[in-house]
Amino acid sequence: MSGRVWLVGAGPGDSGLLTLRGLRALESADVIVADRLGARGVLDGLAADGVHLDAEVVDVGKLPGHHAVPQDAINALLVREALAGRTVVRLKGGDPYVFGRGGEELFACQEAGIEVRVVPGVTSAVSVPALAGIPLTHRGVATSFTVATAHDQLLPLGGGRDHTVVLLMGVGTLAQSALTLARGERGGDCPVAIVEDGFGARQRVTVGTLATIAAQAAERGVRSPAVVVVGDVVRLSPYAPAALASLDLTFDPLAVPRKAPSL
Repeated sequence: MSGRVWLVGAGPGDSGLLTLRGLRALESADVIVADRLGARGVLDGLAADGVHLDAEVVDVGKLPGHHAVPQDAINALLVREALAGRTVVRLKGGDPYVFGRGGEELFACQEAGIEVRVVPGVTSAVSVPALAGIPLTHRGVATSFTVATAHDQLLPLGGGRDHTVVLLMGVGTLAQSALTLARGERGGDCPVAIVEDGFGARQRVTVGTLATIAAQAAERGVRSPAVVVVGDVVRLSPYAPAALASLDLTFDPLAVPRKAPSL
């Protein structure tokens, strides 16, 4: 008798943002196949809170430019463990279906006749900008947003500053992405924010423009993981100065500023 696979979104790495259904799935698991980003932070946070999980944990974490366990091997691992009759939780950073390759894992399991249940997670595309006080939409400022991966060369994206762009996995290609977006309607003086290590120990915000952000990031040694936000909503952040210069600030994710500065 085959087991079952749960695809669970761990969120951005804070165990408090794991859904209740996700926690119940973890508690029922025989084996947890965990990502490096988000997932490992959640497991560590649960342990620190006194939550004991009996499951075996298999780390398949990926580093930038280095995939210790290829995706095909992860798919095969899920299938093998489930066919052995075990309940498997594939714990994925963020949401399984937002640049998480959750669909590939779902299809691999379904082709093997394995039941799969999906538990959505809080994506870093929304939660990490919120740490810096940046709403992706705001009445009178932005009515839509696009989430894109900048892991490879970014293609031109339409829209102006009222159409927010969120770039994931974009540190390595930041200069090219900024140039591509600046060539469009947004222009070189469009505000940009980089939020590093959201919900982690290295939380930091860098604010600039499409014309300046690559140089600022290089000067400050900006590193992955980071989320890049482009558009006029960046001006609403309390960490954005009037001149949109870079700020070397640490911040408390639980502190909600009462009012953004006048820009």
